[in-house]
Amino acid sequence: MAVFKHYLSLVKFSHTIFALPFACIGFTLALREGYDFSAKQFLLVIVCMVTARNAAMAFNRYIDRHFDKANPRTAVREIPSGIIQPKNAAFFIFFNCILFMLITYFINPVCFYLSPVALFIILFYSYTKRFTPLCHLVLGCGLALAPIGAYLAVAGHFSLLPLLFSFTVFCWVSGFDIIYALQDEIFDRDHQLNSIPVLLGTSGALRVSEILHFFAMVFVFAAGITGNFNLLYWIGALIFTTLIIYQHTIVKPNDLSRVNVAFGTTNGIASAVFAAFTIVSFYI
Repeated sequence: MAVFKHYLSLVKFSHTIFALPFACIGFTLALREGYDFSAKQFLLVIVCMVTARNAAMAFNRYIDRHFDKANPRTAVREIPSGIIQPKNAAFFIFFNCILFMLITYFINPVCFYLSPVALFIILFYSYTKRFTPLCHLVLGCGLALAPIGAYLAVAGHFSLLPLLFSFTVFCWVSGFDIIYALQDEIFDRDHQLNSIPVLLGTSGALRVSEILHFFAMVFVFAAGITGNFNLLYWIGALIFTTLIIYQHTIVKPNDLSRVNVAFGTTNGIASAVFAAFTIVSFYI
């Protein structure tokens, strides 16, 4: 049981709350278009989400283990602290990658053929900090696969509406990852690692985050208009956008003490609540 908890901590399993609700939106969008619900298919989609994220997070921790060990904020993580051996983490990554691709095979051919592309995007993110400050956008792209991927699992083809939700996730996640990266601005600069905070400083990074979050709200609005959703959707959208704005009121250039509240708690609640209102709106 202790080992299981260590691996859950390694991949920050609680952070699944960011993308998983949007995957549920994508899945339900396909059902709204007339496709039949399958409990087996839904379970496969959930397992795909979990294994892909496990692989991505563990890979990030694995290749960054030397930086994490040098950073006082991250030195207590499982790999640099010795709780999980690097070779065991590597096996965990390999296992989740293989399982992810195997499960997509049983969903449909489109998902299976695209599974290597999805893995490349979510794993490639871990290298980007070494050569580009746009690393946050690559992370956003990885999580943005959730709604369109879940939709593809049911429908087997692309469609505008789930793509609008993917664009929402892209801007939203990229924006709050910039906020999260503020904690390591000094460390990253000293170790020649790239990020928006390193490039633009705290104030400039927060400005870019605000712009990205503005576009996230635009895409939420565009999805509501395109889908002709009812009042429940707009209530959820209002809560979502309010919480996005709220995080920018509690993180200031001269006060980063509430970064983790903005990053984890606020965004987790925003995602879950928005998904709940959106999905219920499909049936009322």
